[in-house]
Amino acid sequence: MLSAIFLGCCALFFAAYKVYGGWMERRMDAMDERLTPAHTMYDGVDYSPASDAVVFGHHFSSIAGAGPIVGPITAALLFGWGPALAWIVLGVIFVGGVQDYTAMMASLRNRGQSLAQIGKSAMGPLTYRMFLLFILLVLLYVIIVFLDLTAATFAPLTLGPDGIETDESRIGGVVATASTFYILLAAMFGRLLYRHQMPLRRATLLALPLVFGGIWLGMQLPLSPSVIPAVLGSDKYFWSLALLVYCLAASVLPVWALLQPRDYLSSFLLYACLIGGAVGLVVGSFGGQTEIVWPALKTLHSPAEGWIYPALCVMIACGAVSGFHAVLASGTTSKQLDKESSVKRVGLGAMLVEAVLALLALATVMTLKEAPGTPVKVFAAGLERFFQPLGISQGWIMSFAMLAVSTFVLTTLDSCTRLSRIILQELTGIDAKTVGHRVLTTLIVLALPAYVVFQQIPGPGGTLMPAWKAIWPAFGATNQLMGALALLMVHGWLRRQGKTAWFVFLPMVFMFVTTLLALGQIVWRNFAQGGSPLVGGLSAVLFVLALIVLADVALRHRRAAALL
Repeated sequence: MLSAIFLGCCALFFAAYKVYGGWMERRMDAMDERLTPAHTMYDGVDYSPASDAVVFGHHFSSIAGAGPIVGPITAALLFGWGPALAWIVLGVIFVGGVQDYTAMMASLRNRGQSLAQIGKSAMGPLTYRMFLLFILLVLLYVIIVFLDLTAATFAPLTLGPDGIETDESRIGGVVATASTFYILLAAMFGRLLYRHQMPLRRATLLALPLVFGGIWLGMQLPLSPSVIPAVLGSDKYFWSLALLVYCLAASVLPVWALLQPRDYLSSFLLYACLIGGAVGLVVGSFGGQTEIVWPALKTLHSPAEGWIYPALCVMIACGAVSGFHAVLASGTTSKQLDKESSVKRVGLGAMLVEAVLALLALATVMTLKEAPGTPVKVFAAGLERFFQPLGISQGWIMSFAMLAVSTFVLTTLDSCTRLSRIILQELTGIDAKTVGHRVLTTLIVLALPAYVVFQQIPGPGGTLMPAWKAIWPAFGATNQLMGALALLMVHGWLRRQGKTAWFVFLPMVFMFVTTLLALGQIVWRNFAQGGSPLVGGLSAVLFVLALIVLADVALRHRRAAALL
């Protein structure tokens, strides 16, 4: 039964790619004869053409953060796997895939500009800056959440009695060593490709054994407390500081020097996670080892999260639709595409593959008898069950699963920092051509995340918790509200081009209603139930900014229509 559901959904995604994706290509008049901004505006820093395989690796690794793992698992544990499955399939085909493809194509046709620049003509100058501020604040949410999550995966999970390291506690050190090794490997890989002009296939064949050898290296030399002394009060805070330094470097360096090759190499680890998990799931299902146990529907209302709608939609987040994807598509990816046909392969293709990851995460819940802990532990435990029929050691599977989650999160973190730097430069007018300016704007971007991640903040009810956990509900709602605004910008651009826009308009309306309702509930819970003033205040600001942008664009569109 489980394998039939999984394979059936994958078949639906493939059909959507071929049929609906082809239909959107024809609506957009995609032609490879047009030169892309990567060629016409090449600068070797942000604008730099690459093969579809490299750009797909960068884009997929960046968008496949913790969202498609944590979101579906959290929603299924709370409401049941049935509604979560329905939203993942319908959401990715009719909302997420449409947003990612159209946002990337719109940026490609407009010299690699951001969505705010594309929609600038439909907004007043003040509203335009408010929209930029909205995007920047949402990106800061993402940086805080993923910085805190990544540092947590690098730190020891749980020490044994008297502070003695156990096999489980070493996993954090294994992940930290492997991730550090991947950063160094990516820097060398980038030089081989762009400085020494080594063919991509040859360089990949040389690097791939080292990618998977990183897991072995991590198990042999874990960066545990005995190797890395704790600073700032804990191992997690040490890694938070180290990750802030890494984000600064990833944002400032040319895209080919670190970001692009690291995401490309990391993508193979993610593909292995997807393929191995999917094959194990199917094989185990035929052998009766992965039967569906978890209820399809548990409840329609949760005391903590409210009714299943809109809570489930914003909780699943990136597994179905994510506004961050649109910002990434128009912020970095559109500047690296070699031709227009790449938009379907990279934009729509990566979104659908991410939905497969969400299905795999959902399947780890479907085979549970009881929840073993956090969503990351549920995912790791599920992969262990799926890999069992393949005869792979459980110790390797746990390390591999944690490393996969860390890789998903870290690639999103570095891309998000670079995007925030670009948005801030657009907002302030600071030139990005000098290293000093790029360093300055990145430091400004990282100031708020650096302040938040070195402390615990109160969630609803006043209970202190890690930053990522307190912010996660607001992250999902604001992230998808950014998706609604992205669809608004694309809709306006399509109308100005005289093209069909109903397939963008309908999901746009649905996402505005869903996310504004959810965000309003989050603001109320944080202020009325003793939650975090920071989370409640930021959410309220984003709610107001979104309404201002929506109202300004709607009024200007109405006036323009009245003049015709």
